[in-house]
Amino acid sequence: MSAPVIILPDPERQPMFDFSVLREIRKREGLTMEAVSLQSGISVAVISRLERNQSTAELETLFKLSRVFGMNTADLLALAESRSAHRAKETRHRSGGFEFREIRYGNALCLHGTAKKGSTLSRPEIHGDDYEICWVLKGRIRFRLPNETHELRAGQAMQFDAILEHSYEALADSELMIVHMRKGKRF
Repeated sequence: MSAPVIILPDPERQPMFDFSVLREIRKREGLTMEAVSLQSGISVAVISRLERNQSTAELETLFKLSRVFGMNTADLLALAESRSAHRAKETRHRSGGFEFREIRYGNALCLHGTAKKGSTLSRPEIHGDDYEICWVLKGRIRFRLPNETHELRAGQAMQFDAILEHSYEALADSELMIVHMRKGKRF
């Protein structure tokens, strides 16, 4: 079997940033170009050229526009970054009797775990300001938070604030997916 062929975009033909995303954000917010101009101090002509991806934006312009949309400049720039696929290679680790395969990206961590009956994970690694989703694919998992306990069976899932102390216990041989998603930036 031959290795898969990967065709990468031609960097000479693909722009680094696509500011037409500004139009989508503006419309989602229910704003006209005139309203964005008034709130940001950026001319309608400049906003129009950006939305049609006919010019690039200076950092100060992005700063002013991002504030109109209630976001920080880095997030707006990330949305405008030309979209392309990002490949990752899995890593593996063991924790408290659970075996995990994981894929990590900037804003998400996906873990595929297996555990034999009786395995416990009582001190999961310290999390940042994330949401955590646990989806049981096979078996049964007892899940504990500070003031509540849940038993999840195959096909059930739970979302919670990952900063809370929590633990997992395999009540049967189990397979699960855990996803950590970063919460939005807070000012």
